[in-house]
Amino acid sequence: MGSTNPKLFVVSGPSGAGKGTLVAMTRDRMPGLGLTVSATTRSPRPGEVDGVDYHFLTPEEFQRRVDAGEFVEWAHVHGNCYGTLVSEVRSRLSAGASVILEIDVQGALQVKERFPEAILIFIKPPSLEELRARLVGRGTETPESIELRLANARKELALADRYDKVLVNDDRERACEELVSILQSYERI
Repeated sequence: MGSTNPKLFVVSGPSGAGKGTLVAMTRDRMPGLGLTVSATTRSPRPGEVDGVDYHFLTPEEFQRRVDAGEFVEWAHVHGNCYGTLVSEVRSRLSAGASVILEIDVQGALQVKERFPEAILIFIKPPSLEELRARLVGRGTETPESIELRLANARKELALADRYDKVLVNDDRERACEELVSILQSYERI
């Protein structure tokens, strides 16, 4: 079921703040949120379908689309390019579905330039100490990687005032309820 007043929501914040978990929990509670299919230059994995899992593009086609301004945001990640196509966002919104994107801080600011009406929501950890504990707890980061992520987090936290809403993820359930409440309040405007 679509929204009566579909909006573009962008959720971002530092690595380890819990963005992915909160967005997944929110999608479970708001199944009408539109999902965009990202574009990528990586090869399909077994079972992945073009146009369903990703739009699989050659590096040349991806760059042509970047040059043509067809991306809301895009980035190089682990040797491949990933991005959100303007056409994906517009088609979901025109179908009456609000869209939620989970992307990094720089990408979120790119989206706001392209879609000034987008609502940016910044997810903050309760503290840098807690963020460090979460990153260490993942067990996937080297000490150098943790320090780099914390340095990046300090820079990203300094940009939180450029967001429409800032949400502290100190308790997953409470933070999810707050995120759902924020989305629903904007859909009523």
